[in-house]
Amino acid sequence: MRDEAADSGKEAETADTPDDAQKEGTQQEEGQEDAQPKEEEKDSPKKGFFGKKKEKKDPRDAQIEELTDRLKRNMAEFDNFRKRTEKEKSAMFEIGAKDIIERILPVIDNFERGLSSMPEDAKGSSFAEGMEMIYKQLLKNLEEAGVKPIEAVGRQFDPNFHNAVMHVEDEEQGENVVVQEFQKGYLYRDSVVRHSMVQVAN
Repeated sequence: MRDEAADSGKEAETADTPDDAQKEGTQQEEGQEDAQPKEEEKDSPKKGFFGKKKEKKDPRDAQIEELTDRLKRNMAEFDNFRKRTEKEKSAMFEIGAKDIIERILPVIDNFERGLSSMPEDAKGSSFAEGMEMIYKQLLKNLEEAGVKPIEAVGRQFDPNFHNAVMHVEDEEQGENVVVQEFQKGYLYRDSVVRHSMVQVAN
């Protein structure tokens, strides 16, 4: 009988009272409530400066930016290529034009020599007038193409335009003044095609 009473006493000590069970239930609920906000904090998006949410960039927006940047680069490269091509084309055209002009200039020289050496009695003939008309037509066509003669006689000698082949002492003339032109020089668009062959005083 004593053993049974002792056992029942132990069971009474180990058994939870209703109040204890209720306290444990409320503590578990409070623990769950405390844990719940932590989980919500984990799920909530991170906030940046000034409390603003840090939005994740859309992959499609990133792809659009990349394609736009690539398009701008291609357009810039094409524009540079176009400018470079136009510059090279202009340079090649100018070189070709100069080559043709250099081939025509000896013909102009021969016309000038022929007209200057023509006898006085032949100057009024139809042949002389025809030669002069052809000569003037050549000069007009060259002028329209951008070719013009270099001014020489009476001008200061300029090695950029004149080629001095003779010097003469003349007190009436100034220093380094062109007094005679042996061969006319020409410019093409402000670029020298042929220098003037001249005589310089002093």
